[in-house]
Amino acid sequence: MALEFTEENFEELALKSDKAVLVDFWAEWCGPCRMVGPHVDAIATEFEGKAVVGKVNVDQHPSIAAQFGVRNIPTIVFLKNGELVDKVVGAVPKEQLEEKLTANI
Repeated sequence: MALEFTEENFEELALKSDKAVLVDFWAEWCGPCRMVGPHVDAIATEFEGKAVVGKVNVDQHPSIAAQFGVRNIPTIVFLKNGELVDKVVGAVPKEQLEEKLTANI
């Protein structure tokens, strides 16, 4: 299961992580987000111990979304050493997310 990133834990869990990080920006009302969500949860399980995988609800934590210039959801960003290294906008296949995450491990 993916972590829930919040304004309180995002810096510690995502930006300061020594592992590759996948962040899924989503909202409950977003249909494509609900399509991608199960993929993100599966990736969290598959990459446990190798990467940090979590979600940011843009309605509850808009400042994190603004920090990464998220204008459309779902947006998935990939971080390494606290820096943005890749980004995907829209519902994409699970394999594409896995490839991008693997490239940063």
